Amino acid sequence: MQTPTATTRAARSSLPLAFAAGAAVGVLGGMIGLGGAEFRLPLLIMLFGFVALQAVILNKALSVVVVLTALPARLATVPLSDLTPHWSVVANLLVGSLVGAWAGASWATRMRSSTLYRVLAVLLVGIAAALIGNHAGTLHHVILAPTAVLVVGVVAGFFIGVVAAIMGVAGGELLIPTIVLLFGTDIKIAGSLSLAVSLPTMLVAFARYSRDGSFTVLRRYARLAGVLAAGSIIGTVAGGLLLGVVPDAVLVPGLAILLILSSIKVWRHATTE
Repeated sequence: MQTPTATTRAARSSLPLAFAAGAAVGVLGGMIGLGGAEFRLPLLIMLFGFVALQAVILNKALSVVVVLTALPARLATVPLSDLTPHWSVVANLLVGSLVGAWAGASWATRMRSSTLYRVLAVLLVGIAAALIGNHAGTLHHVILAPTAVLVVGVVAGFFIGVVAAIMGVAGGELLIPTIVLLFGTDIKIAGSLSLAVSLPTMLVAFARYSRDGSFTVLRRYARLAGVLAAGSIIGTVAGGLLLGVVPDAVLVPGLAILLILSSIKVWRHATTE
């Protein structure tokens, strides 16, 4: 296992740094309508020096907190009465995502740390591609037979659950386009429905991770996690207020490049194991 250096030990003990890092991640995520967990994961590894599985567990815990705090604000924008007609969409995706979350968390706990670093690096590139794809043009509903929609929804939910569990993210960058493409849902409704899918999915992954020894990282670094969460929440709100200030044509490619560069650094961590 990677031994923390003096620099990473100092980073972990610096609460102002943790707040600033959480806020920066929140702003980046908020500016594109996401929680920012995909940006926080590389920081947990590269800046704070957590090994791969510890970083994933911390990221998952912080993602749960951010999603829980985002729900009331989201319901104020899109009321529950607008969401209840779409309960079947949530149920369809959950059938797959709950199983995928358990499976993904199980695989992550069994992987060698060096393998998990490489998997995370590849997934970061995939998230960068999804980010660009989601903002490259208007998403259009793909017309399928009802039975095909049901099957594709379960399969898509499974793979989204796996990815979300392994990375410790909510999965909104994958859920929202899936809901729009597969079910033809309005993009604002899809954003709220994605939270309804991601919260129970994250809790299942969290329950699976709680059975692993690395879960003790939450108790050991509870103060650091709390400050990171506070910074992430405040940053997400600030990022939401800045939505549209930076043109998507500049913001999205820049964030995608940031994710790709982060993936390269995370990949290199595999060689130190």
